[in-house]
Amino acid sequence: MIFVIGFLTLVMVVTCLFLILLVLVQLPKKDAGAGMAFGAGTADALFGAGSGNFLTKITGWTAAVLLVLALGLGKLQSMSQPTNAATDFTKKLEQTQQQVPIAPPSTAPKTQSTPPAGNGLLTTPMQTPITSTPAPAAVSTNSAK
Repeated sequence: MIFVIGFLTLVMVVTCLFLILLVLVQLPKKDAGAGMAFGAGTADALFGAGSGNFLTKITGWTAAVLLVLALGLGKLQSMSQPTNAATDFTKKLEQTQQQVPIAPPSTAPKTQSTPPAGNGLLTTPMQTPITSTPAPAAVSTNSAK
């Protein structure tokens, strides 16, 4: 099974490189772009003046072969490795839960005896307690003479 997967992977890489070559050799719609930079005139020299249709058909068939190879390799990989990371994680989690018993949470609220240590930047300054002192009695400046 491993030999088949390795061979099909090699065929897929070669098909991918061939598809890249086909796309780069084709003439662009406006005679500009990457096709011209990578030798778009070579398609006419190799396949003749009507090479656009021929290259377009080969590109379509090569893309279809690449898609079939990708789907086939995915199916072969899943058949050769039946477990995946999700089931492995679930099994490890179940084993851990069986080994370590979990204590039920207590219903009593926890009290904090000391305030948390801080850097003093986020704490508010202590306010002085307000004491009630009687206001001074109003002195009358109007005296009867």
